Amino acid sequence: MTDVTTSHPAAEGTHGARPDGLTPAGIQPVASLVRRRAFTLLLNLALMALLTAGIAAVFGHGGWQISDIVIVTCFVIGVPWTVMGAVNALIGLWLLHGRRDGAMAAAPHLAAGQGDAPIATRTAVAMTLRNEPPEASFDKLIAIRRQLDATGYGRLFDIFVLSDTTDPAVAKAEEALFHRLRGRLGGAGASYRRRARNTGFKAGNVREFLLNEGRHYPLYLPLDSDSLMGGEDVVRLVRIMEAYPKIGILQTLAVGIPAHSLFARLFQFGMRHGMRSFTLGAAWWQGDSGPYWGHNALIRSAAFRRHCRLPVLPGEAPLGGHIMSHDQVEAALMRRAGWEVRVLPVEGASYEENPPTVLDFAKRDLRWCQGNMQYWQILGLRGLTPVSRLQLFAAVAMYLGAPAWMLMTLAALSKLVVPDPGGLDLAIGIPMFFAMLTMSFVPKIAGLLDVALTPGGVARYGGRARFAAGAVGEALFSVLLAPVMALSVTIFLVGLLFGRRVMWGGQRREAYGLAWAEAAEAYWPQTLLGLAIAALTLGISGVGLFLWAAPLVLGLALAIPFAVLTASPRVGGWCAGLGLAAVPDERRPTGALVDLAGARTAGAALPEAA
Repeated sequence: MTDVTTSHPAAEGTHGARPDGLTPAGIQPVASLVRRRAFTLLLNLALMALLTAGIAAVFGHGGWQISDIVIVTCFVIGVPWTVMGAVNALIGLWLLHGRRDGAMAAAPHLAAGQGDAPIATRTAVAMTLRNEPPEASFDKLIAIRRQLDATGYGRLFDIFVLSDTTDPAVAKAEEALFHRLRGRLGGAGASYRRRARNTGFKAGNVREFLLNEGRHYPLYLPLDSDSLMGGEDVVRLVRIMEAYPKIGILQTLAVGIPAHSLFARLFQFGMRHGMRSFTLGAAWWQGDSGPYWGHNALIRSAAFRRHCRLPVLPGEAPLGGHIMSHDQVEAALMRRAGWEVRVLPVEGASYEENPPTVLDFAKRDLRWCQGNMQYWQILGLRGLTPVSRLQLFAAVAMYLGAPAWMLMTLAALSKLVVPDPGGLDLAIGIPMFFAMLTMSFVPKIAGLLDVALTPGGVARYGGRARFAAGAVGEALFSVLLAPVMALSVTIFLVGLLFGRRVMWGGQRREAYGLAWAEAAEAYWPQTLLGLAIAALTLGISGVGLFLWAAPLVLGLALAIPFAVLTASPRVGGWCAGLGLAAVPDERRPTGALVDLAGARTAGAALPEAA
């Protein structure tokens, strides 16, 4: 066990710098990255300063009240994540359509993965499981096995199932299914093991594997239980890792597996195009200090084993103890040790599943929130690169924005109850409202423009009408979802201060109907607050102010029917039948998705294990 203040050989600040001025893997000049980072930082700071000055001019008009100070303070806390997202997306859109070699400029290592150069490195493909029905996960492993064998390099890849399941019935099903399907997973090369103790959560499971069976494999491909990857895409990762021995982690851009749940369809429709420009823009300036998202990435096993052991934080859970959100900390530790962490900011056959309901989405999001709040104790870790610290800060800021926006809203509403002698400067206030609304939608707008500007891009989504309908539906979906999640995160963060925690458990992946009672139990606070704000705005200022507050009010007041409707299998199936909010892979599945469908069909035909 290590303390968070433990020093490290790379703490002197070299981070593997080379005498020729290139990054540790020799991919690009350090000076070029420094210029990009300075430009990005200045652009972020300038936008935040401009927006803060605008909001201060609105609420400081005629003198400062306590509510004005609260509003501006909360704005300063909440605005960094919004601005960072907008800047990354704008840079990404420029790279995609403003210059010919944009992707290579952001990720020069992409070139090493092209072509058909042979590979020779053995790789462990390991999927982690915990308390979920195992059939769907094994179907994905079978599809991955078929994909790897089809490349001609199947002999270099062995599949491992790493279980942290604590439910005896699920554990029995996992083991029986593995033995029944072992031949289709690679025969003697496939392995299953389950830990008796779940120390350190998923990160502990992985570390235990890498210290034992994983020691025999130079490369390691971590998969979550919902992960799916194409064989050629995995081989491309290996080629890049072989070409650049100082890359420690190589992360892919994972996209959603086509879904039938309306919630998952709308969510992944927005993520599909929005993440493309965002990730490319971030890769342009992050360079050798890129992200790691915990799965669908290729990892240098020995370097990870040596340098990425997570510290155990002082204090008790939920903010102390073992780290839940392990991935970005591991990326920071890898980079600190002088290894590059890179991302492939382009779409390929790298997939994951999205939660089928808002309740499942919230459970996952709150678990990430709890884990990210532990980063407060990591920010001061010695030897981290400035970019790694910024990434850890951004992960915290992403969740601090929720209570900041909620408190800002309540402070603004208080001005309706308590007369403000100074009033508001509406001449600045109205443009500021639209500026902030636009800023929050920049990643989505950039993604839509990317599709529209790409030859054949709209056709891949089913044509103009379907693409436009999906864009409008996803925008309304995002507007309604945002306040629901903001209040959920706010309530959860307050609970964290009093020891409330989210347990590390299984997730539901398949579409299912949500009962009205279950939705009401989860979202009655949102409903009551939404109705209260509606009554306050209508009662004091009339319809005019209510219309301005409508996105917030409707999202909160309609939280229960929103949860039920977006979970409905019938509604989701109807949308799927019409091709609404369909992603390109749903319209024309290829490769890994075809093999996954085949694995599901074959699995359904197999007899049950005794």
